Amino acid sequence: MGFLSWIILGLIAGFIASKIVNKHGSGMAVDILLGIAGSIVGGWLFRLVGGTSVTGVNIYSLLVAVVGAIVLLLAYHAVHREV
Repeated sequence: MGFLSWIILGLIAGFIASKIVNKHGSGMAVDILLGIAGSIVGGWLFRLVGGTSVTGVNIYSLLVAVVGAIVLLLAYHAVHREV
């Protein structure tokens, strides 16, 4: 995948994951970084259970990235609880 594709997929995945976990976004830069990292984590998790990782800009790759971003968000919130 090209750099621009990773940015687009990361933005969409990070935004969706933020809405699912936080009910609000964390800002565009954080959403993009979270989505890109989420695609890596999601790809690793999906390969761990026998699936395929991110294959391009498509619905399946978006699902993989969103799942990874949700995992990252939940881990982040477990460590950094806001009072």
